[in-house]
Amino acid sequence: MICLLRWSAFVWMLSFIPSSLEMAVSELTGDLCPSLNVEEHRFSDILDRPLEITGFDLTEKFLLRKGTVTEELPSFRLGSSPLIKPTKLIFPNGLLGEYSLVSIFRVRRTTKKDRWYLWQIFDQSGGSQVSVVVDGAKRVVEFFSLGLQKNALRYTFKSRDLHALFDRQWHKLSISVQSNIVSVYMDCKLIERRLTDEKDNVDPSGRTLITTRVEDGRPVDIELKQILIYCDPYMAEMENCCELLECAAEKIFNGTVPPVDSAQNPQMQPQPPSQSNDRCHCPTGKEKPALISLDGSSEQKGDKGDKGALGSKGHMGIDGEGVSTVVSPADILYIAYVAHLDLGS
Repeated sequence: MICLLRWSAFVWMLSFIPSSLEMAVSELTGDLCPSLNVEEHRFSDILDRPLEITGFDLTEKFLLRKGTVTEELPSFRLGSSPLIKPTKLIFPNGLLGEYSLVSIFRVRRTTKKDRWYLWQIFDQSGGSQVSVVVDGAKRVVEFFSLGLQKNALRYTFKSRDLHALFDRQWHKLSISVQSNIVSVYMDCKLIERRLTDEKDNVDPSGRTLITTRVEDGRPVDIELKQILIYCDPYMAEMENCCELLECAAEKIFNGTVPPVDSAQNPQMQPQPPSQSNDRCHCPTGKEKPALISLDGSSEQKGDKGDKGALGSKGHMGIDGEGVSTVVSPADILYIAYVAHLDLGS
């Protein structure tokens, strides 16, 4: 009888441990990854469950945009101030080894051949923990991360499909980081996938930066709409590209992303069915989105017209109030120090 009771107690403990472990993992993930407010129309129609989206909006964290994500994303002209902050302000409790990075940007004529960090996290000593490099001269994308044994994991994605990333048009560059796989997507198409060693979690001590030149640590002059870090590695695959569709092109593509020709690139995988056209729609009036620079000015981009007659000199306008990024001398020295380390390695 006593043996029977002991066996029952043992079986009960075994059944309790998985649920307790699941609760612990859930609580840990909740602490690491806050809820992220994004619109469901950003994602494909293959979802059969409500989205519970967690992650970090780096565009907001670096004070480029205040408030939550809106349907019509403004674009920001970068290149005036270094964008670097303590990692604890961006990822207060660190970042797990699996996540998605989703960015929307376009390079400018003067910077299309630059080599720059889209995103990088340093430890306290200035060593890189994770980074994504965009190299315009070689037209490649590089991913770096530390492995579980603190070994360096470096992968260069050289597909010819990435060449269009440097044509000075808007593109969505996404990276899915799983425990043993890194996948690169451009404009919602799988470009390349690599098997990797398992990656380590990110330590929140140190600094995090975005859009910074590798050569000298100076900010790169690009236009940016968004950089998101999702805590789910599959979100990079589930996002659609409605933001990139021109209104005039909707009749051609029927409001969907053009199909992928996997025969041209054997590394590319079959894509999910295209999104329904009610998820990709034009703004009323078909207005052009505003371009906001970090000095506070904004512009409406329109079609080029004929050259007009020279007008009279106007009155001096008042200064606008824009997004300001306060950078201390210590931050500038830190960027120069890290750039020196990277060039020396």
